[in-house]
Amino acid sequence: ELNKASGVWSMQSQFQAKKQGTWPNVLASPVAFDYLVIAGGGGSTQDNAGGGGSGAGGHKTSFPGGSKVTLEDGIYTITVGGGGSNAPPGGGRGSNGTPSIAFECTPLSITSTGGGVGGAENVGNGTSGGSGGGGGGHPTSISAGSASPPGQGNPGGAGDDTPGGNSTGGGGGGAGGAGAASGTNGGAGGNGLANSITGTPVTRAGGGGGGVNVFAPAAGAAGPGGGGVGVIRGETAPDNTAGTANTGGGAGGSGTPNSGKNGGSGVIILRAPGPAGPTIHVGGPGCNSKATLPSPAGGCTVVTYNATGTLKISVSP
Repeated sequence: ELNKASGVWSMQSQFQAKKQGTWPNVLASPVAFDYLVIAGGGGSTQDNAGGGGSGAGGHKTSFPGGSKVTLEDGIYTITVGGGGSNAPPGGGRGSNGTPSIAFECTPLSITSTGGGVGGAENVGNGTSGGSGGGGGGHPTSISAGSASPPGQGNPGGAGDDTPGGNSTGGGGGGAGGAGAASGTNGGAGGNGLANSITGTPVTRAGGGGGGVNVFAPAAGAAGPGGGGVGVIRGETAPDNTAGTANTGGGAGGSGTPNSGKNGGSGVIILRAPGPAGPTIHVGGPGCNSKATLPSPAGGCTVVTYNATGTLKISVSP
């Protein structure tokens, strides 16, 4: 009989083996991924003397030309960092952005550090982060934060404590350049970095512009790549702006009584060769996605995580 032949299983035998967990498990082939991992940007300060702009979230990438990460069949956690919160009412410092982590809790995990926060009169200098926060406009807060750990971004720019209502905050650092030191005007946020992992160049991880005191001519401009604009103390229009969501941009520096703003949330993007596409499955909310790139990208598969989710590599969904 056919089902008695060597290597041939009857339907009943197959059913029983699967039920008992003894049926052979077919594994997906290992997949080599390029990656872009950006953490959340820092939230803004509020400061009478002009708050420093906040730093962009840390920026790590293998694309193009870097070392890929090869993953076996399995399920992996993808954690997208949130933007830092804004300062509490009445002045103070916001919070650093939170880290983004690809393949969390594995030996291959990749972590980018949240962006730093700008300096403020009542809370001190700019803080360190993936990119550092800019210095504030008060003598106790003019020093900028560094990019720490190194290699993920750039430092913020120093603030200026010119008296008579003319003090200004420095710009937050960006992935592509340091925040500008302030002078007569607030410092501009540092440039972000362009990356084409999705098939087209997109600039992300820009720093926030510095806020300024009431008589300073102009607040700091946003760093290209999702950074926020600073504000002149007391002005209601235009107000400072938040970092752009899913860019890791730092928020613009504020000035009491203006409300602070949040940093931009991070993003994680993975890219794999086209043939691996059917074995790659994306979990999490609907804002996470999987796409196949057209020529000349050779049908590569790109998965984008705008929020925390999972990556599953398997021959079955």
